[in-house]
Amino acid sequence: MVKEIERAGFPVVHICTVTPISMTVGANRIVPAIAIPHPLGNPGLEKADEKKLRRKLVETALHALTTEVEDQTIFEVK
Repeated sequence: MVKEIERAGFPVVHICTVTPISMTVGANRIVPAIAIPHPLGNPGLEKADEKKLRRKLVETALHALTTEVEDQTIFEVK
């Protein structure tokens, strides 16, 4: 589905826990998630720390969304 949306002219970011699968399906902008049961967070963290983690993930995805790419690119969360 990611490729079809991009083919229609809309940039897409695929946030996923298993990046090789994203590469296989052809996603162009990939952001690694945290873990399979909790892709966008870590319930083991304190509330404030988890909020920071989630914010970093979303900021990375937004950066990826606004970045022109020619090949599949994995955007590391920093």
